[in-house]
Amino acid sequence: MSTTPLPGIGVQYDLTTREHRHLSVIAHRDGTRTVNVYRADDPDACAQSLHLTSAETTSLIDALMPAHHSPNLLHTTDLGLVAERIELSAHSYWNGRVLGETRMRTETGVSIVAVLRRAEARPSPAPDFRLAGGDTLIVIGTREGVDAAASLLGRE
Repeated sequence: MSTTPLPGIGVQYDLTTREHRHLSVIAHRDGTRTVNVYRADDPDACAQSLHLTSAETTSLIDALMPAHHSPNLLHTTDLGLVAERIELSAHSYWNGRVLGETRMRTETGVSIVAVLRRAEARPSPAPDFRLAGGDTLIVIGTREGVDAAASLLGRE
């Protein structure tokens, strides 16, 4: 498999199968995907192109990898803990508010272990850390707690 950055669009992944068929997936910056299948007689000519929403992409991943839970899943352990990325929308109720106001650990049992903002990581953010739309929060907790955290952070 090869990877090609597509500035302003996303990343293209190209794969040649064992049967010498050329496939590509374009991971768009908005979370959608385009899956292209190229002609067997001309590997540069696209025979079929499918544009998938983020939800359709997740469903396809689940079909291809049944043990997969989420595109944001980082790790699961035998202890039942999950580490996951949750992006804070610009429209979130929490945009511009301090982290402590979320009462995340009290409400969901989840710990926020880092916040990613642009190219910068803020490990162990304090309760007075001000959240901003576009932040990606790295959370750890049970599957149920992480789902509750995503719901709480998605509040508008």
